[in-house]
Amino acid sequence: MKPILRAALLTMAVFALGGIGNAASAEPYPSKPIHFIAPYPPGSVTDLIARTIGQKLTEKWGQPVIVENRGGGGSVIGTDVVAKAAPDGYSILMVAPDLAINESLRSKLPYDAEKSFAPVTLLVAAPMVLSVHSTLAVNNVKELIAYAKAHPGQLSYASGGNGTVAHLGMELFKQMAGVDIVHIPYKGTAAVVQSLITGEVQVAFAQMATVRPQIASGKLRVLAVATASRAQAMPDLPTVAEAGVPGYKADVWFGVVAPAGTPGDIIAKLNQELVAIMHMPDVVEQFRRQGIEPMTSTPGEFAAFLRADIRKWGELVRRTGAHVD
Repeated sequence: MKPILRAALLTMAVFALGGIGNAASAEPYPSKPIHFIAPYPPGSVTDLIARTIGQKLTEKWGQPVIVENRGGGGSVIGTDVVAKAAPDGYSILMVAPDLAINESLRSKLPYDAEKSFAPVTLLVAAPMVLSVHSTLAVNNVKELIAYAKAHPGQLSYASGGNGTVAHLGMELFKQMAGVDIVHIPYKGTAAVVQSLITGEVQVAFAQMATVRPQIASGKLRVLAVATASRAQAMPDLPTVAEAGVPGYKADVWFGVVAPAGTPGDIIAKLNQELVAIMHMPDVVEQFRRQGIEPMTSTPGEFAAFLRADIRKWGELVRRTGAHVD
């Protein structure tokens, strides 16, 4: 064999072996632990959702799914962690309406709610309920409105932080009902519930899953649900619109996103697994007991949903004049 031909064949063989080596080193996803960021403090409904999903993914994939609470900044701190993470599928983020709200409420976000993330799927709808301290002398929404009008600025309401859906949901309620109730922001839903129980505040919108034990024990009184239709978990509870504020609606949802640029096949695999988990009978039963309803989607459907939510909350921010204190 001529030297030149022999050298060429040797070079081709080296490249072929290199290709085989590269193919062999391309490990299937996932091949290491996944970090699931919940940008809220511990003790909220976010934990229930994230940890249930994390356990199911761990069982399915044989790789740890580590749920990390990165609260602070109205969810901005934890959200930014994933916005800046490598787009390889090993960092995913639990998101809620805060992601959409912050686009118009905060002028200097370190990320863009649409451009910095790749939507994976919606997960659930988690309705809020309008709750009051057990000693407040009101039994329904109309009585709350009448009391607030008779005592302007004397009632206070809690939220899990500026810019949360509980904050804007109450600001919308105040505007539509024509009442003056003072906002007291806390760090997370657990603190909201505690402030209501102790009487530090008298009113709050809180997720049904979080306050149901306190309602059952008589520590809190629930007046209405914030969604457009009644919740399956509490079908006798009227909506705010039915109970005295026609047209009122404030929805809470949760979903999962990954960093922008995450490969499409990884997004598709995450979507397939998460949707399957959210339809497992034991997961559906567990969530429905808490008043949480599965609400899954394709990545494209979630992207469109998020765009619409950004517009909706942006209009509400402008209409109510809400701002970050």
